Amino acid sequence: MTWEQVRELNRTAQLRRLMTEYLQQFAAMASRFDGTTDRSAELEKVIDAYSAFITEEANREAWEQLEQEAGTELARLAAELRRTSARCVSIMEKYRALKLLNGNAARTEYFQNIESCIETEFGSFQVSSDSKVLMVGAGAFPMTPLMIARRTDAQVIGIDIDAEAVRLGRKVAELLGSGLRIRLEHASVEQLADAGDLTHIIFSSTIAQKYELLDRLHPLTNGRVVAAVRYGDRLKSLFNYPSQQVDARKWKLVDTILRPDHVFDIALYQKA
Repeated sequence: MTWEQVRELNRTAQLRRLMTEYLQQFAAMASRFDGTTDRSAELEKVIDAYSAFITEEANREAWEQLEQEAGTELARLAAELRRTSARCVSIMEKYRALKLLNGNAARTEYFQNIESCIETEFGSFQVSSDSKVLMVGAGAFPMTPLMIARRTDAQVIGIDIDAEAVRLGRKVAELLGSGLRIRLEHASVEQLADAGDLTHIIFSSTIAQKYELLDRLHPLTNGRVVAAVRYGDRLKSLFNYPSQQVDARKWKLVDTILRPDHVFDIALYQKA
């Protein structure tokens, strides 16, 4: 075995070990969430470290090597890590909302990374004051709806299946977005009375069923709507649900925005 092979073996072994350690940390912190902010600093520290782990180039190379060598065991570990880290992102949004409502606002590296992605969300399909935007998976701290409404004066609707997240999100929007055209609902896509008026749709990267929801939105929306699906493939799939093939009779991929230094990438779709 050459020195280069030994080095590659060590890197992949370290990557697998780190994945296991992060899974254990996320699982423990998810189980301890009690609706207070007592453990927020601990979770923010881990999420920020995990964001750096996901975007580290050396880790991307090790992941590609590990994928070639490993099988179902790695797939199970990756799926569990993805699910548990997504749960912790939801919890961290609640922490951030609670801290803001208690007069203790703070920004973490993870949130700054997400916010910088919002700038180029739709590429050339720009949002204007005439737009109506749907955010699927708005969360407890609806930063995407707030930023879009503030910068473009567009109408923005945020939906989430987590009733507690919607309750907190409404309070955050009332505090930070007074006068903005934002509506947050605890609803499914089929319950949106104005789905036919949507011009833009954004899917959170941590929604497992986002491509199923995209398919369900097809008959409800007009022919001009643009959908931005946040996703993560390869190493980024440990923190985001990956991209999938779409029904070519319904949607066509028109652009892919790759952001190597950001935690997710963006796929843009139009009606076929």
